[in-house]
Amino acid sequence: MKFNLSKFNAIAIAVCVLIIIVGFILMIGEPSGPTEFNEDIFSTRRITVGPMIALLGFVLIIPAILYKPRKK
Repeated sequence: MKFNLSKFNAIAIAVCVLIIIVGFILMIGEPSGPTEFNEDIFSTRRITVGPMIALLGFVLIIPAILYKPRKK
């Protein structure tokens, strides 16, 4: 069975998926409840760093899929 993607493409896609997962993990935290307020929901890690890392993973996955190695 022949795949259209090379080994490099598969590795690059896997790295991008890991970057996306790290971004989502950085957004995880304790929620605010109906009786208590958790100020951590407004932390820089949860509202800026995590989404930017996840976005970077989504943007980098496009060239990882489209990259075509040169023929020898």
